[in-house]
Amino acid sequence: MNKTIRRASVFTLLLILVLLARATWVQFYEGQALADSDKNRRKAIEQYGYPLGDIIVGGKAVTGSTKTGASSDLAYKRTYTDGSLYSAVTGYTSQVYGSTQLESIYQGVLDGTDTRLKNPLDTLTGKHSDPGDVVTTIDPAVQKAAYRALGDKKGAAVAIDPDTGKILGMVSTPSYDPSTISGSGSSDAKAWKTLAGDKDAPTTNRALKQALPPGSTFKLVVAAAALEDGLYASVDEKTESPNPYLLPGTSTYLKNESSTAPCEDATIRTALQYSCNNVFGKMAVDLGQDKLKAMAEKFGFDDDELDIPVRAAESVYPSGMDKAQTGLSGIGQFDVTATPLQMAMVSATIANGGEQASPHMVSQVTDADGDAIKSYADGDDTRVVSESTASQLRSAMETVVSQGTGTNAQISGATVGGKTGTAQHGENNSQTPYAWFTSYAKDDATGKEVAVAVVVEQSDAERSEVSGNGLAAPIAKAMMKAALDD
Repeated sequence: MNKTIRRASVFTLLLILVLLARATWVQFYEGQALADSDKNRRKAIEQYGYPLGDIIVGGKAVTGSTKTGASSDLAYKRTYTDGSLYSAVTGYTSQVYGSTQLESIYQGVLDGTDTRLKNPLDTLTGKHSDPGDVVTTIDPAVQKAAYRALGDKKGAAVAIDPDTGKILGMVSTPSYDPSTISGSGSSDAKAWKTLAGDKDAPTTNRALKQALPPGSTFKLVVAAAALEDGLYASVDEKTESPNPYLLPGTSTYLKNESSTAPCEDATIRTALQYSCNNVFGKMAVDLGQDKLKAMAEKFGFDDDELDIPVRAAESVYPSGMDKAQTGLSGIGQFDVTATPLQMAMVSATIANGGEQASPHMVSQVTDADGDAIKSYADGDDTRVVSESTASQLRSAMETVVSQGTGTNAQISGATVGGKTGTAQHGENNSQTPYAWFTSYAKDDATGKEVAVAVVVEQSDAERSEVSGNGLAAPIAKAMMKAALDD
């Protein structure tokens, strides 16, 4: 064999070896990744080749499956009952646009590919397993009350059982019907284009995914820090709070909404009742940002891994502030942000004697026979503040509702405590403020409890009429009443 032929043969052999190595690598190392890729059509055919399992609310399925017709290789598509009502809970699953929220997290259970659903015979034969279901903690009555009360407003609301951490209601508006985008037809594409172009972002779950300035609702955290630190021994001890309060190192005075409110040197109770900015701005400076941050983090701020099981956006108490900025943080402004879930957790913790029950939206994941393959325990409490501090804060919050800025949340036959908030929006508060309300209610006869948080980002109300009591408190009242009556 001459030299040229020998070299060509060696080169060809090397190419064959490289191809064999690559094929082996793809088959044994990259095969699973390719199989799992969203771009793999076979994955979609497998996922939608059978009816999907369901998401359960109040013992009834709020999802379903329907045949798509002979023209499609995707045999079934997802359907939703009261889709707009429950979209903040379920998310969506689409033949084209993927999945979100519970539909995404439990995709393997719902499409039957989760290995926990397979029995030994299924594993041996490769038979498709019957899908499982996801059982939520949502109370339909609370969900409907929140959805009706929010109406055409842009905002969100969350309700929690303070003792167990069960999320009883979670609504985000404007909403959307996931059924309109679950298929692969032209109508689905048109609906998706409309949703994607909507400036109000209906597919964003504002209850979990949007952190906004919490305004005066954050004063509850500041008050908790002051009591725990011993800065003030009681909610009825007078504070040292000039009115108005000059922010340190600036010429800016922190003023109050009402010039006639008794805010000078007011007690914490009175300061919460009238939402005195001067008191909590001064209190924040006196405590310092480190102590405030520590307390905020105990309540759940700065946690970027809060899963319920859907991952919530991080609620933030900032660092690196000067004293003036720390003062502004004391009234829930500057760079403080919170989700409605976070502010519901604050009220739930206070209602639960200072212990925070881990919030969760799913109680069980079951197989096709209804047997649990995963259960989520209630409770799992973490001590945030002492029982004494929680008791004092409850007393002060009840004053807010009985004779303060939160009177629209009063419920006959129940003890209600709350805190209003109106947070600045835009540069120099140039845009419509956010209206907040966070609260808890306890049935005087049964002892049943619920905690809520509501934020209204935008409504038809005139700017001068935007307030936590005017816009958000009635929504919270409707949710709390539904939870206690159910």
